[in-house]
Amino acid sequence: MTKAAATVVAGCAALWVAAADGLSAAELGVRTLEAFERYVRITEIRMERQIGGKSPFLLVDSLPESQRVAVLARLRAGDVVVDRLETHDAGRAIDVSAGMCHHWSGTVFAAGVPLERTVYAMQAYDRYPQMYRPAVRRAKTLSRTGDRFNVSMQLFTKKVVSVVLNVEYDIRYVRIAPTRAFVRSSSTRIAEVQDPDTPNEREKPVGQDTGFLWRFNNYCSLEERDGGTYIQCESLSLTRDIPSGFAWLVKPLVTSIPKESLEFTLTAMRAALVRTEVRSSQF
Repeated sequence: MTKAAATVVAGCAALWVAAADGLSAAELGVRTLEAFERYVRITEIRMERQIGGKSPFLLVDSLPESQRVAVLARLRAGDVVVDRLETHDAGRAIDVSAGMCHHWSGTVFAAGVPLERTVYAMQAYDRYPQMYRPAVRRAKTLSRTGDRFNVSMQLFTKKVVSVVLNVEYDIRYVRIAPTRAFVRSSSTRIAEVQDPDTPNEREKPVGQDTGFLWRFNNYCSLEERDGGTYIQCESLSLTRDIPSGFAWLVKPLVTSIPKESLEFTLTAMRAALVRTEVRSSQF
């Protein structure tokens, strides 16, 4: 993309976000939410087969052998492998009307890191502002019951414009085998922050905002093997749709955000793991 074209895209994206701030079209509707929840349910059915051993636990192991070997070699060489996914219902795409469903999978290999250390680091939510700076501004464990956590975070992203979100999560850890664990994280509340870090800072009404992020689920499959731990995270997020007049310019920009966020998270997680001393976990 030329510099001039990039400037046009940036300008249109900024105008779209600014305009969306006051439009009723950005309000999360019942049909949009129901379609996303249907997408989640069907996706989780596939995950249940993986957890139960009816299909490969890691997506990489479901690839044709030559491709599987090549991807595993990339992972052990230090690459972060990210792919776009799409769940179908009886072979048909699931239409999320008035919204966009973003579905990505990313995998990284933490060499020399055991499963227990990986789980410990993932559960250290109060340390996330240091581990994932600047994407996580604040983080706090609200409650814990066994291997179930309620966590609050303030998230930050910048893609042409800056967005700050207050998000609460319900997070569950499941030990599948001595070398395998599964983590399900789902947002229970997302509020966009207006005028952050100013005396006028306040939350916009939930579901009535720019529609940058309305729902976010993240599923991590962890497997210790080959002298380290494979960390596969599959993200499902819901955002507002893009007005047709801006779609051809802005949609590539908007759809790139979940991919880049996943790549950043996995890279930061591995960096934190390799520099963290082995500590015991109650998991």
